[in-house]
Order: sequence, then structure tokens, then C-alpha cells
Amino acid sequence: MSRSATTCLIFGALAVFVFASAFADDVVVLTEDNFEKEVGQDRGALVEFYAPWCGHCKKLAPEYEKLGASFKKAKSVLIAKVDCDEHKSVCSKYGVSGYPTLQWFPKGSLEPKKYEGERSAEALAEFVNNEGGTNVKIAAVPSSVVVLTSENFDEIVLDEKKDVLVEFYAPWCGHCKTLAPTYEKVATALNQEEDVVIANLDADKYKDLAEKYGVSGYPTLKFFPKNNKAGEDYSAGRDLDEFVTFINEKCGTNRDAKGQLTSKAGIVEALDALVKEFISAPEEKKSVFKKLEEEADKLDGSAARYGKIYVKAAKSCLDKGSDYANKEILRLERMLAKSISDGKRDEFTLKKNILRSFVSDE
Repeated sequence: MSRSATTCLIFGALAVFVFASAFADDVVVLTEDNFEKEVGQDRGALVEFYAPWCGHCKKLAPEYEKLGASFKKAKSVLIAKVDCDEHKSVCSKYGVSGYPTLQWFPKGSLEPKKYEGERSAEALAEFVNNEGGTNVKIAAVPSSVVVLTSENFDEIVLDEKKDVLVEFYAPWCGHCKTLAPTYEKVATALNQEEDVVIANLDADKYKDLAEKYGVSGYPTLKFFPKNNKAGEDYSAGRDLDEFVTFINEKCGTNRDAKGQLTSKAGIVEALDALVKEFISAPEEKKSVFKKLEEEADKLDGSAARYGKIYVKAAKSCLDKGSDYANKEILRLERMLAKSISDGKRDEFTLKKNILRSFVSDE
């Protein structure tokens, strides 16, 4: 067996653990408790009966995800799935003996019709439209993953101002297809980070680049930090949380799996120490403020942005009084509770995190 095939087989074992996270949030999860509350009611339902270890189910996952996302707003149709390993009685009741099995349940009926067509998002959508009387097209979902080629590889990956994670994949590799939805979510979670790039390269098409970096199995993930453009093997886990934790630790980012900034985002230890001086010695506020300005001026990259927020917050505390930080935090929390853009959410979260440093613990 080739090294490439061995790598794919090894990854297959890992894929069992990440399989659940590969499905889209837009696909409704059915269980023994909620199956008949969701299916056979006031809308038609396409249900995938699957098993976590099933290779064909893994291959279907990204297509089914696209289907769920496309029909998300179609009130007369439900796109759902049920884990037959976990809910055997449901699958047995509907005669499921192989995976994946796709069945259509008409509105108001628990008598299913088996789907026998192609397992592409487009073919499934055509079937659901015909059965459900809808006219939904598969949504073209913009990708946050940067596509690398021989023309742009060096420009992007070897940029010493960027931390870059690269997936070397092959179009025919089933495990690459399984990883794809999770990898897309990683890219989406980090897409507000200007210094971080989540990318992929078709190693089947650009064999010379794959060989250059010692790639012989798929998918292979390599990390190219700002200070090591020779690249290093990515050896962490392959579910969404593990990817994001790796990026946070290696790149100094502070994101959660949904792309939201954590409470640590924006905090600069050296400036935090000066803020403690600032709030604990009222008579020395102006001199400490000057030190804060000087220290903030030494910062670069994203830290320079945070430094400006610290300085602005300190200036406002000087001008508006010690209660300014508490009042401004409350205002920002009200803004964050509203529907706002990702950029504004980051801006307000950074300000709130930094302002908390200006609130006395007493």
C-alpha cells in the first residue's frame, strides 16, 4: 500500500471523531424523542439516515450541508439527519439497513419514499423541489479559504507578515472531502484576522509544490508562521475547536469556534500593568498616562491597534472621571446585543475588554 493511501486510512479513523462537526447547523438533528415532532407534521422532510463510521456518509456530508443551507428559509421543507448508531429504533422503524439512506416524508405523513438518485446537492435539491413544491436553488456559498496556485503560493505563504495554515489536498481523496466543511468553518472563524490566512492547494494539480514540501499523503496540513517559512507539520486535532485553539496559541489570536473575540482579545500585559498604576494612584494619573502613551508607541502590528484603544480609554478617564469606564462598558454591551457587522462587533468587544482593565477591583 502506498504512503498516500496509508495516510488516508489513518485519517479515516480520526474522521469518525470529527464527523458530527462536519455537518452544517442548517441540517436539523433528529432523535428518538423529536423525530415525530419534526417529521410528518406541517412540512415535507428529507431525512438522511447515517452512521458516523460510514465512508459514503462522510462523502455526502458537504453536499448535504449545502442542501441544508439552501433550504434553510424554505418553511415548507425540512432537511434533517438521524444518527442510526445512536438512535437504532428510529432507523429500524423505517426499514433502514444501509447507509446513507435518504427518505422523503410528505407533509402530514410518516410513510416515506426512498430517494434513489445522485447524491449531489443539485440532484437532491431537484428532488426536494419536485416533492415539496418548492423552487429553491443551491446557494453559492462564498468560501473564506484562500485558494493557492503556483502563481500565488510564494506571495501568500512566504509573506513574513502572515501566519498561514495550508491544506494540501487531492480532489479524489474522500478524507479531504470530509475535512472540507470543517476547514471552511475554521477559515470563517478566522476571516477577521488580517495576519492569519487559512488556505489550501490542489496537490494533485500542483505536484511540484507538494513534493517541495514533502507532501505524500492527503490531506496534509502544514503551518507557515511568520518566523518559519520552511513550514512545520500541523499535528493537532482536526475538529473545529482544535484548529481554532492551535491558531490562537500559535498566532496570538483570541477567537472562539464561531469567530467571536474572547475576553482576552486586545489585552496587552505591559499596558495592563500601567493601567493598574493609573487607577491606583490618582495623584500620579498624568505622569502614568504619559508612560502609557510611550509604551503604546513601541507596539506594532495588531498590538499597535490595541495600544491606541488603551491610550484613548485613559484619556477619556482623565477627562470624564473614574466612572467613565463602567458607563462606557454598559453602552458597549447594549450595542453588542444588537445585530451588527462582524467588524463592529470586533471593535466594540476590543474596547470593552480593554476598558475592563480601567475598572477598579475595589
